[in-house]
Amino acid sequence: MRVTAAHPEGLPTPPRHVAAPSSPAVSARMARQGRRDTAPELALRRELHRLGLRYRVDRALPGMPRRRADVVFTAARLAVFVDGCFWHACPDHATQPASNAAWWREKLATNVARDRDTDARLTAQGWEVLRFWEHADMRAAAGLVEDAWRRRRAGLSSSGSPSTRPAPGEPAT
Repeated sequence: MRVTAAHPEGLPTPPRHVAAPSSPAVSARMARQGRRDTAPELALRRELHRLGLRYRVDRALPGMPRRRADVVFTAARLAVFVDGCFWHACPDHATQPASNAAWWREKLATNVARDRDTDARLTAQGWEVLRFWEHADMRAAAGLVEDAWRRRRAGLSSSGSPSTRPAPGEPAT
């Protein structure tokens, strides 16, 4: 069964699935799949912490309580996602299950559509969205996150006035 709802800003809303996987064993494997604190997420967070950045983890997104970002810099309005190759259909590493293939194709396509919808909705609200594949070099990814964080902090603070707080590693004046 597919349910499609209208999005308030006119953006496409991906369909919601109410379908069962091919077997109880597959269902059990899916239930055990971790949603947060995956090895790539932990590696990125370690690098961000090493750079002196502080952030929120696994946060609900504004206007989308059922969607969560892996790392959030609330004041800078910066959301970071570490996408798994299988679940988000990486063009280089995604695999297509042979069993129940049609259901999986639709499920994974819906995940990708949800990612695009989330990105569009956050961007429309003034957020910057960064997405990295799980196989990315997390040290390099952390550098890109830091660059985006610094760029956004150099503008206005969350109060609407120029930011006076020094960046990590910079002396206070």
